[in-house]
Amino acid sequence: MKASILDDDFNEWGKEDTRTELIRKLQRLEEERYILREGERLQDFTCLMLRHIGDPEPVLREHIYSIFYIWLKRDNKFSCEEIWKLLAVLMDDRHLFYRIGSEGDQSVLTRAFSVLPVALIVQRDRNNPFLTPDEFQHLKHSLLRYYQEEKDLRGYLAVEGWAHAAAHGADALEELIRCRESDNVLQREVLEAVKGMLHNGVRIFDEEEDERMASIVDTMISEALLPQQEIADWIHCLSKCTEWPDTRTQRIARVNGKNFVRSLYFRTRVRNDGNNLILNGAMLTAEAKLNRFNEAN
Repeated sequence: MKASILDDDFNEWGKEDTRTELIRKLQRLEEERYILREGERLQDFTCLMLRHIGDPEPVLREHIYSIFYIWLKRDNKFSCEEIWKLLAVLMDDRHLFYRIGSEGDQSVLTRAFSVLPVALIVQRDRNNPFLTPDEFQHLKHSLLRYYQEEKDLRGYLAVEGWAHAAAHGADALEELIRCRESDNVLQREVLEAVKGMLHNGVRIFDEEEDERMASIVDTMISEALLPQQEIADWIHCLSKCTEWPDTRTQRIARVNGKNFVRSLYFRTRVRNDGNNLILNGAMLTAEAKLNRFNEAN
C-alpha cells in the first residue's frame, strides 16, 4: 500500500487554500451538520485536513479528527477505494512516520493525530471488510512499528494541548487485535509492544495512558483472544523489572507496570464473572511485587 498510487487530485488539490480558509470551511461544516454543499467533494476537504492534521493549534487538530470520526464512522461517507487511499497517506512518512524517533518538538502532533483516524479505518474494516490480506499485513506492521519507534511520549502540552501518542496508538492496536485476520502471533506481538511502551525508560505515564493500554489486554481477556495462562505469564513478566538494577529506567518500568496492572485488575473485576481466577491471581501477585510500599518487599 503506497501513497504514490494516489492520483494527483488527491495529493495536490487546494495548494492555494490557506490554513485560515480551512478553519473557516470546517466551522461552516460544523454549522451545517457536516453536510457537503452541492459541487463539493470529500477529497477537497480531506487533502487540506491531512495537510494540517498535526497543526499546533489544538482546536484545529481536534476539529479535524471530529470530522474524520463523523465521516468515517457515523455517516460512512468514504467508499472503500477512498478509504484505501486515505489510509495510504495516513501511514506514510509525512504523517504516521513523520520524523519518527524525534522528541520534544511538534512533529509528535502529526504522528499522534494521524494514528487516530487509522483506528477508525481499522474499525470500519472490522465491520465491513475491504482490506486484502497483504494490505492488512502492511497495516499491522505499520502500527506495530509506530508503537515501537515512537519516542515522544508526552501527554498534554501546555501550549499545543494533547499529544498523547501512547494512548492514541493503543486505541489503534485495540482495534487491530479484534480484526478477523488477527491470530495468536499478532496478539503476542501487540503484548510485546505494550510491554515495550510501559518499559520505555523515559516517561512515567500520568495522563491515563495506562487505561488505554489496559483496554487492549482487557479486550484480549473478554473476547478470549489468547489463553488466560498466556496472558497471566505476560503479566508476570511485567514484574520482572524489579530484579533490574535500581536505576531510573527500572523505576519507570516498575511504576508504569504497577499502574497498568491496577487499571487492568479493576477493569476485569467490573465483569465479576468468576472466569478470571488465573488472571486475578497473576495481577495481584504482580502488583504486590511492583509496589515497593508493600510490606512484603
